[in-house]
Amino acid sequence: MNRAYLSIGSNIEPERHVRAAVAALNERFGPLTLSPVYQTRAVGFDGDDFYNLVVGLDTDTAVDQLAAACREIETEQGRQRTDRRFSARTLDIDLLTLGNIIRDDVPILPRDEILKYAFVLKPLVDIAPDERHPLDGRRYADIWASFEDDDGLKPIALDLSTENGG
Repeated sequence: MNRAYLSIGSNIEPERHVRAAVAALNERFGPLTLSPVYQTRAVGFDGDDFYNLVVGLDTDTAVDQLAAACREIETEQGRQRTDRRFSARTLDIDLLTLGNIIRDDVPILPRDEILKYAFVLKPLVDIAPDERHPLDGRRYADIWASFEDDDGLKPIALDLSTENGG
């Protein structure tokens, strides 16, 4: 079993799509560890604010199958894939890490957004502060302590407890 961390984001009907993502991941992979949900401004384009969180789960699923499951859930929630990297979306689920696997092929692990964006790092710190970045080697809490911009993160109350069995 490996511990996987997934980043979830939505800025189109975000409450509905975040809840649906958590429910679908719980159904497929069992108990989840959920970070708080944060509202953040859109990065890279002008658009509605996003809801972001990180989910931890234990799995023996291979990297490619786990990434495929994330894409399937996105598609089930109406995700439209475009050539534009930064755009509004119903749902975005990114595999951040899977154990200590380091991979240069798609999906790249660990995902470099961990070290770039507060909306990825802060929720990860909330549920795994003492775990270490597989390449960087530092604890996530230490990386966060040296982070310069919180991207306007604002914690929001979004009850996901019924979707994760807890």
